[in-house]
Amino acid sequence: MVPGQVIAKRFSTCSQVDNIELLVSPLHYSRAIKTNQDLLPSTPLSRLFTDDFWGTPLTHSGSHKSYRPLCVLSFRLNYLLSGLEPGPYHLVNVVLHALVSALFALLARALLVRSPLSAFSAALLFAAHPVHTEAVAGVVGRADLGACLFFLLGLLAYRRYCKYRDKRRYLWASVAMATASMLTKEHGVTVLAVCALYDVCVVHRLHPKDFLQVISEKSYGPLREGLLHLLGAAVALLALRFHLMGSQAPNFSPADNPASDSDSLMTRTLTFLFLPAFNFWLLLCPRWLSFDWSMEAIPLLTSPMDPRNIFSACFYLSGVKFLFHISRTLTKPCAYSGSAGHCNHRLAGKQACSCYSYRSKQSVRTNSGSKNSVFGKYTTCCSKNFTSSGKCISNGVNNNNNNNNCGYANGHHRTGTANGTVANGGTHSFQAVTDCQCHAAVIMAIGLLVIPFIPATNLFFYVGFVVAERVLYIPSMGFCLLVALGFEQLYKRQEGLLRRRILFGLFLGIIVAMSVRTVRRNRDWLHEENLYRSGIPINPPKAYGNLANILSSQGKKTEAEWAYKKALAYRSNMADVHYNLGILQQEQGRYEESLSSYKLAIQFRPRLAMAHLNLGLVLGILGRKEEAAEVYRHCAELDSSGLKDPKMHETTKISALFNLGRLYADDGSYKEAIAVYQEAVKKMPEHYQPQSLYNMMGEAFFKLREYEEAERWYQQALRAKANHIPAHLTYAKLLSKWGRPQEAEKWFLKAKSIAPNDSSVYQHYGQFLCENDRHLEAADVYLRAAELAPEEYEIIFNAANTLRQAGRNTDAEHFYQLAVKLKPNEVTSHMNLGAMLHVNGKLQEAERSYLEALRLKPEDPITQNNLQKLRNLLNQKKMHSRR
Repeated sequence: MVPGQVIAKRFSTCSQVDNIELLVSPLHYSRAIKTNQDLLPSTPLSRLFTDDFWGTPLTHSGSHKSYRPLCVLSFRLNYLLSGLEPGPYHLVNVVLHALVSALFALLARALLVRSPLSAFSAALLFAAHPVHTEAVAGVVGRADLGACLFFLLGLLAYRRYCKYRDKRRYLWASVAMATASMLTKEHGVTVLAVCALYDVCVVHRLHPKDFLQVISEKSYGPLREGLLHLLGAAVALLALRFHLMGSQAPNFSPADNPASDSDSLMTRTLTFLFLPAFNFWLLLCPRWLSFDWSMEAIPLLTSPMDPRNIFSACFYLSGVKFLFHISRTLTKPCAYSGSAGHCNHRLAGKQACSCYSYRSKQSVRTNSGSKNSVFGKYTTCCSKNFTSSGKCISNGVNNNNNNNNCGYANGHHRTGTANGTVANGGTHSFQAVTDCQCHAAVIMAIGLLVIPFIPATNLFFYVGFVVAERVLYIPSMGFCLLVALGFEQLYKRQEGLLRRRILFGLFLGIIVAMSVRTVRRNRDWLHEENLYRSGIPINPPKAYGNLANILSSQGKKTEAEWAYKKALAYRSNMADVHYNLGILQQEQGRYEESLSSYKLAIQFRPRLAMAHLNLGLVLGILGRKEEAAEVYRHCAELDSSGLKDPKMHETTKISALFNLGRLYADDGSYKEAIAVYQEAVKKMPEHYQPQSLYNMMGEAFFKLREYEEAERWYQQALRAKANHIPAHLTYAKLLSKWGRPQEAEKWFLKAKSIAPNDSSVYQHYGQFLCENDRHLEAADVYLRAAELAPEEYEIIFNAANTLRQAGRNTDAEHFYQLAVKLKPNEVTSHMNLGAMLHVNGKLQEAERSYLEALRLKPEDPITQNNLQKLRNLLNQKKMHSRR
């Protein structure tokens, strides 16, 4: 026997090149961006209006019911321009925040027309508030930014409608902006309620006891028109929203909102009463901020004796007292001309005399000959009986007679008196106008603070969070207005320039402190690791779990395992953490430990499909194939109703069938494998990528020598994904086996052009060349494969075999030595290295390699035979040397 003749070959099989994703990375990628199929150009645009924010159909029981098509559309545009590059996404968020801040400054300036300093202070505080960091720095916070942008545009448009009642385009624009706001994020629809509040309490200054008059009094026609449009739009939008979500409320995990899962009415009530107070505290003192407030970040209030109830009581008592004070101001006389372009008079328990400028101002001459501006062509007044000096025409027609101007006589602005008469007396006092303006601004501030927050209070339906800082983005506008108004009042009451300067310095210090906090919080959001570390004091189980994912992705496995166990020490029933810990242990080859982790994950979340899938994979690795098959079958039958990510769940179920079929194929049961693959094809959802499944189907038919059927499935795989490398390689191998080598080589070369740096392409192409006795070419191809994958044992070993067959024995020896270093306990490597050294005349070294091979496999007859030949040769050389 010639030395080296028995060198073993270990070329890869076709199944080993089909790289379907079997393990899910422990990192929680953003479902809204990275795994959302609705961002892809291949997805029809119509899907944006039938799927939720995460790309799940709204009618699916597992849908989150977050319907935000305009926000997803903006993500899709970002994807078209820059793919998944994060920079442009964040840039858009920053630009949106700048636009919102500018619009809020306009609103504040309009509401505080006589207090530009307060308006500027409110806008500055809004722009710099730390609680906005999540909405701006977090990409998914764009929903809040966009909703607020349309919210402000809708409110400003309605203000224009209140000024020019005959220009209904402003009313329709307001409704359109409200619709856009709701389609960007759900609570944007509350702008309709804020517009109604503005019209009723600021423009008309109606007291609640006067609301019935709006229905019957003809003079309230303009108000009725606005309110009916707002009410109709609200009903239509909410009905549409409810219809699109399948007339079903979303299902949330108990960990998302623990209070909603409590059986105790007292616990639910006390906790839900505390949460708005806590949110207000975050606006007031944003010292503690977190990326996640779920689980026990805020412990439930289970008893009336909980001291936090005192804070809740103080919050609500203060709010009631504040609202009572505002209600009283609606009954007091007020002259207000400015922001809405009209005058309002509350006449001691009677109706308001309200004048509305329907068009533009007109210049008229008074009796004294002076020229004054009065409001336009039509004037409607709410009161019919006034003195002749201030007579209002009830039919709304202004004859350009000085006596027909409500609130104006002889060119002077009049005010109502307590007894219901209109007094002569020149211009309103500056204080009266300022007080009226202040009350209106306070009303709007309260409305902006409270109304947009109502959907998050769990009052009408449960929400999927405890506290979410980004939800405070719109309500914070009201908070900033209140702070600015409070600062203004304190400033005016200070006597002396020094005191005012000190107060101004304190307020400026608050703005600076808020800005510094915002900068520091942005640093937390700059990197995921920083973000999760910052959340440890507030929500340790969630923060440690996410931190562990980041550390694991960075290769810091020991630290990651410590973080996983730390998270479980706080909350032992976190299925995701058990699952991710199992992945880490599996990657390290600690299969028994990973089995325990996967089983715990399944125990705490029985329908966690990925845990079942990986459990089956580990059982297969351990040779427990019957158990693995049982787990795969159970995984494929899991129910997906009510799950947060049904698409991933359904995909995992098909992957379970894929691996079950592969398990049968590895045992040579190709017919059983085909039956399972066909079941997977029948059940696979629309979003499933089938190319790997089709490819494995083709390979099973290939093994059964049903070449025509195999070719059909390979072509199906290539149609599903034209650049699918495994299908190129397996199809080429089929053609080669089928006696069509020229076609086969074309597919190998095509795969090489698609993936020039894929070592598996060169490995299989090299095998093809060897099978066709083109050993010199094969050697060069394998050298390239080894260059691309120097740590891949099979490639290095096969490169050595090919170099030997090409007659490049020195190079072959070098690669066998590399193979021995990669797998020192692999007997074949030592045997082949010994044979190559034997051929190259390095007999002593060859003997050592043979002996190592026999140590690993003592009874191997081939190695014993080669060693015997080697020693015979050594003995012959010794005899020759003695002679």
